[in-house]
Amino acid sequence: MIKKCVIRNWRLSCFNGVLLALYFVPAWTAVAFQIMVSPIQGLFARPNVALALFISDHLQLSGIETVRAAWLLALARLTVAGFFAMFLVLILVPRVRRVAGYVEALSIGLGLGSMLTFVSMIMAAKVGETQALRLHATELLMLLGTAIVMLVEKPATPVGSPAQSTVPTLNVERSAQLST
Repeated sequence: MIKKCVIRNWRLSCFNGVLLALYFVPAWTAVAFQIMVSPIQGLFARPNVALALFISDHLQLSGIETVRAAWLLALARLTVAGFFAMFLVLILVPRVRRVAGYVEALSIGLGLGSMLTFVSMIMAAKVGETQALRLHATELLMLLGTAIVMLVEKPATPVGSPAQSTVPTLNVERSAQLST
């Protein structure tokens, strides 16, 4: 059961990141496992068809090189899904959330995922695969939207610290020097 205090001090980027993670972790993990089980058939599945057509049409790789490219794609997708899963784990720890310790995992996942979807979108446009182009463009916009929210949001301030004191504080050594 989720307690009320678990989501008390969540920020907009936290909510947005959780929604992204809930999409990317299962979707990209399933696609990566499909490639691992059957590399060529998994490579020509709907989410990867643009990359597969680009590899077969423009790069003219041999069978084993195509399998290696498929495994690299599966590894890249699992890496992004792993960073989003790590973000989900970190966001549930209140002490880590208060000091924004989840930002690194989310940022790396956003960066790698954006790069992968952008390259896939360019390849889909190159081979003329419109459905794959729409899928990758949608994923890229979701990732970039979260990145923009993270950039615009103000840094997290610790819960127990005062905003900024207007009373100047003197150093003890400095006050001793002034009195002599």
